[in-house]
Amino acid sequence: MRVLTVIGTRPEAIKMMPVLRALKARGDAIESALCVTAQHRELLDQVLTPFALVPDYDLDVMKPGQSLNALMRTILERLDPVLESFTPDVVLVHGDTTTTLAAALAAFYRGARVAHVEAGLRSGDLMRPWPEEMNRRCVDQFASWLFAPTQNARRNLLAAGVADDQIVVTGNTAIDALHVAVGEIETRAELRAACEKELAFLDPRKRLILVTGHRRESFGDGIERICAALLRLASRGDVEIVYPIHPNPNVRDPVRRLLGAQAEIHLVAPMDYLPFVALMARAHVIITDSGGIQEEAPSLKKPLLVTRERTERPEIVETGQALLVGSDEARIVAEAERLLDDAAHYEAMTRGDNPFGDGRAAERIVAALLG
Repeated sequence: MRVLTVIGTRPEAIKMMPVLRALKARGDAIESALCVTAQHRELLDQVLTPFALVPDYDLDVMKPGQSLNALMRTILERLDPVLESFTPDVVLVHGDTTTTLAAALAAFYRGARVAHVEAGLRSGDLMRPWPEEMNRRCVDQFASWLFAPTQNARRNLLAAGVADDQIVVTGNTAIDALHVAVGEIETRAELRAACEKELAFLDPRKRLILVTGHRRESFGDGIERICAALLRLASRGDVEIVYPIHPNPNVRDPVRRLLGAQAEIHLVAPMDYLPFVALMARAHVIITDSGGIQEEAPSLKKPLLVTRERTERPEIVETGQALLVGSDEARIVAEAERLLDDAAHYEAMTRGDNPFGDGRAAERIVAALLG
């Protein structure tokens, strides 16, 4: 079986790393190739290098200020010769990015079967997250294999008319990747020392709030309200905040302008994956709009405040391990301070197993492809 995996962003690379390793381990039955679109060039490379993921094809599509329509067109144009050359039986895509939709469409038009990892997630609102909710729904309509991370995702697919025999509940590959990362940090002294050196600026006397944010629906007023909440939290005096800033100028510029002068807030460049896992493990509270962090945090026993009004990962809200706070300044401050000041509430939000998997999703995916 000839399998072409197509990824374009840092989260895709993290989550598909265990799958690529599992494909390689079955070299007796699978010829595996990796194509990167480099939709996010620098952030993607941060993951490829430490995990020795060497692309067989690099489309290098990133351009500053590129529209989604232009990005879609470029991926389709540059991927088509790759499909013609490699002639895959299966094109493996992940999640909900523009890369995912473009690669799946290109494969479908070429007659290759599409396998969708992390299928079936739904927020219920086509505009949140935008355009990711639409991207994921479209790919789910014509994929041959739909690898659902949870039973809830499986129910979403059945409700959308997907045949039951096309769906495999695997768990989320983000948990596989997290297990790999934690194992690397724990067992390799040089990596552990490198992570500790990168985090040496942290004050051990203060509790750490980790913040990330990049979703389009927060651009503008939403980011400004989130920053106002962070300024109020930083003024407590007993916390420090670390905010790795996404390079998109719609995020980077207002965050630097509003938070750059606050001593208790550390604005840092996007971190490599392993140091970022170490940073998550060090955090007391995480405030984020990231889907991947929603999946990872329960394994690290970290409570989450999700700066979105809706999430396509409702399991984490249902288990009580996360709260949706949107971009409402007062809600963010109130819920963060409750986690900082109420030990019983904090303990309740860090209790329970991770609803997104056990770290064996990749092997289930490869087994399903081989039938």
